[in-house]
Formats: sequence, structure tokens, C-alpha cells
Amino acid sequence: MRQLKIPKIWRTALIVAIPQPEKQLGGPKSYRPISLLCVPFKILERLVYARGETIIGPLLPREQTGVRYGRSAVDQVTMLTQDIEDSFSAKKKAGALFVDLTAAYDTVWHRGLTCKLLRLLPDRHMVHMIMEMVGNRSFTLTTGNSKRSRLRRPKNGVPQGSVLALLLFNIYISDLPTTVSRKYAFADDLAIMHADGDWQAVERVLIKDMAKLGEYLQTWKLKLSTTKTVSAAFHLNNKEAKREQKVNINNETLPFCSEPKYLGVTLDRSITYRRHLESLRRV
Repeated sequence: MRQLKIPKIWRTALIVAIPQPEKQLGGPKSYRPISLLCVPFKILERLVYARGETIIGPLLPREQTGVRYGRSAVDQVTMLTQDIEDSFSAKKKAGALFVDLTAAYDTVWHRGLTCKLLRLLPDRHMVHMIMEMVGNRSFTLTTGNSKRSRLRRPKNGVPQGSVLALLLFNIYISDLPTTVSRKYAFADDLAIMHADGDWQAVERVLIKDMAKLGEYLQTWKLKLSTTKTVSAAFHLNNKEAKREQKVNINNETLPFCSEPKYLGVTLDRSITYRRHLESLRRV
């Protein structure tokens, strides 16, 4: 392991850009990339994942449920909605922020990831092996017309399509700062929620906690999307049905969404799931 050398062809991916439905094909955002990796390398990644997950899994925070044994997206949605329901029982109002990270997996800082791996894994040679697998990667891109782009080498990020990518990203954000709001994380799908009897108190806490998260993301070179990060309000007061929550970061007000979607589930103000069930019925 100390003299580890991985063949270059193992670390070369073919990315197939698949057109997304109902989108114009003029720009890169109209395609969904699928990364195809070398089969022997995927087997090696599985072996490393099986060994590393048994050590790292118990060390990850409880609020991180993404791609962990015995945990699922259903658990995360249930925890969030149960906490909101509990705030209703306590006659409180709940405010939430659904955080969006731009190209989260592609912006993971390799030097920072190495530092966090060394904190969790007792064997520095295993850390070296993992970073050897993550670094020095290359890829070519095709849209399915038999033409390929020239070979490119990403400077940062974890490999898309790799079983290690999700585990490594969980490690990378395992030290999110402590907040007054409760955190909910499923890989890169982050949310925070706080309940109080007064709207101004809810907004103050969310603004303070969002500033903390913003500083953390900036330190570790992750990019917050202020246009896709949305705030939402949950309560049973019909008189305030049109009230919009105001939360800002870096002097920029985050957009408000009355029916945010979290992990594929559309939430409404009073957690009736009506809009979500209607959309399922139309499918």
C-alpha cells in the first residue's frame, strides 16, 4: 500500500450527457451527466468502502443520514416533519431553510478532505490510498453522437458515479458548525429548522445560523447558491397564510417558497401533504 500505483486507465471516466426532458438543448444545464467508470476500479472502490464505512459510519453525526446503513431519505423527511408537527402542538411557528450547494461533489477541496480523513481514520496509509484514488482523475465527455471531448483533469471534487463519493462527501461536511436550529442532512441536501412563538425570533435565529453555515462553506471552498437556497414557514394560523419569512445572508435576502420540496417530498404550510399527493396522482 505504501508504494501504491493505480493504472491511469482505471481513473479515466467516460461522462455521457443525457438530455433532460422538456429543456432546450442549447446549454450545458439541459443535460444530466452520467459517469461511467472502469469496472476493476469500481471493485477496488467497493473493497475500500466496505473497510472504511465500518470505521467512519459510527463517527458521523446523527443528523447525517445520507447513504448510511439502516438510514434513508424517508427517515430524514419524517424527522423534519415530526419536529414541525411538534412545534404546532407547542403552539409555535416553525421556520426552515433548505440549503442548496452549487456542484457540491465537484467542489470538494482535496487538501481539506485529506485533513478530515486523517482526523477520522487511524491509518495514514489508508488515507493515502483513498486520496490516490480520488486525485489525478481524468474524463472525456460525449453526448451520445460518438464524438468525444478532449481529455480533461478536474482539480477538485470526488468522483461522480463512485461508491466512495457519497461517503467522502459525508466525511467532508461531518464537522458542520453547531447551530441553535436543528440540522437535517442527506448527503448534500441540507436543511435547518427553528421553532418559536414569535416570527422575529425565528428569523433572528435562522439569520445567525445561516451566517455560521456561510462562513463554514466559504472556509471549506463549498459554494452556496443564494438563488436556489429557499426559506419556508410552517404554521396553522390562516390569517398569516401569505406571510413571507425574511432571511438574508451577505446582505442578500433568500427567496421564500410557500411549498418547498425536500428529498422529493413537497411540503405545505400546515404539513397536510396535499400538494405532494396531488402531484403523485397525476403521474
